[in-house]
Amino acid sequence: MGFEATYADFSVDPARLANADARYHGARFAGSHLALSAGGSVTLDFEVEDTEDVPQATLCVTALVSKLGSSIGHAPMDVLIQGETLVGGLTVPGGGDLPHDNVFAVPGHLLKPGTNTLEIRSSAKADSMLWVYRVTLDPVWERGRSERARTAEAARDSVFTYRTELRPAHLPSAPWQQAQQLLFHIDRDEHSLPAQLGWRGEDGAESAISFQSNMSDFHGCYRAADGTAYEYRGRLADRRPYSEETVNLTAATLHRFHTEEGWGGGWHTSHELRLLVDDGGAPVERVTWRDQRGNSGVVVLHVPATEVETTGVEASDEFDDGGEGADNLLDNRHSKWLAFEETAQLDFTLGRPTAVTSYTLVSANDAPDRDPRDWTLHGSHDGHTWTPLDTRSGESFDGRFASREFHLRSRPRAYRHYRLDITRNAGAEETQLSQVRFAEASAGQAFTGYYQRHNEGPIGYRGTPAAVAPSARAVDPRVASELSAAASSLAETAQTLAALAERLRRH
Repeated sequence: MGFEATYADFSVDPARLANADARYHGARFAGSHLALSAGGSVTLDFEVEDTEDVPQATLCVTALVSKLGSSIGHAPMDVLIQGETLVGGLTVPGGGDLPHDNVFAVPGHLLKPGTNTLEIRSSAKADSMLWVYRVTLDPVWERGRSERARTAEAARDSVFTYRTELRPAHLPSAPWQQAQQLLFHIDRDEHSLPAQLGWRGEDGAESAISFQSNMSDFHGCYRAADGTAYEYRGRLADRRPYSEETVNLTAATLHRFHTEEGWGGGWHTSHELRLLVDDGGAPVERVTWRDQRGNSGVVVLHVPATEVETTGVEASDEFDDGGEGADNLLDNRHSKWLAFEETAQLDFTLGRPTAVTSYTLVSANDAPDRDPRDWTLHGSHDGHTWTPLDTRSGESFDGRFASREFHLRSRPRAYRHYRLDITRNAGAEETQLSQVRFAEASAGQAFTGYYQRHNEGPIGYRGTPAAVAPSARAVDPRVASELSAAASSLAETAQTLAALAERLRRH
């Protein structure tokens, strides 16, 4: 390899440099770029180890010419290597629009082992400013290497805090009012900064913002929970790399997900996703983003359900002699429970007291008119005193062995016993079901959504909470005490066995 990744990123002050030292003349940092006045220049000194491996290099100078009022500007650019002109009087498009990538071939004979000098100069006859955003230099066989290294380094500081302001929409004369700070961190381990970000809170408030390329500012819109719309803007206040201390920067939840991508007819393990958005309002329930490489994603947060162990069931009636007893409701097979009654009660005992958030009923194999239609789910601590939790009426099933999940409208207390009181079926003299299952909310949140890489189609995207490392979990003092007692007991047992063994040896 002739030389290392070489770049100068002038979107920040001081400039972000790799394999380069920078010197300036008639130039100043202007927020997102280096502004060169007439005759101004920036000089980069970079190291080349071996020129024999570099028959040619690829130089990219990202630049723009500022406008002259409403007219396009004029600031021809010269590029020199070792003081020798590579390009002279290049007219970079003006107009104050987006910067342009100007790509040049650097002949290998202009490079030398050791320190090399690259100079970018604005013409002394310039009428406006030459804005230089970044410079990259690569061996011709490795084009793009330095740009990838630059974006990866820029993305290292991925925890952002902004001071924000709001003003009512369609009232440009209204003053900007200070708002809550915005703190966010989104990382898919792809080393790319966000270009756009949107989110919705659990209270219905929504925001959508777009960033300057150097992340110094953002502008966007905000709609409050009551529907009032605002312009929304922010200026960077703090930027730092992610660490285990990031969680302490805010009271909002820092989500960490194990993720999978759906393509080719299956799900495939992907990078961990870290997600944190805190605008001072309600917790977020949906986040959308697009990064500076053109990749985009959407995640909708939800609490996943985990099936709860059911240890027993009793029915007000069952056809046990025909093998259609209530115990079949706990099997994961195509069996069923049948009662010779139009109404029935099923009492379930769980393995532990559980705050059930949803339950699933599966219809049986035949006779749709035996399906439950109206019922109430009750909970009980002792199996005697019951509290109604969920009431349904006029329900139906799409087919045989059809599964339907019902979510409780409010989160109940934890109960050990649950009763399904079926008060009406679909018209038969018998009532039946194939399965009944209960579920509780898992710890943490999961997400579902999609992801789309630049110039590719969308793919499925889903995630589950990343497990907390064992060392990070707090130890219950009672557990510690019990372990200590157990260790002491084992030590005493060992001493007793040793003494017994010694006596046996003597005899």
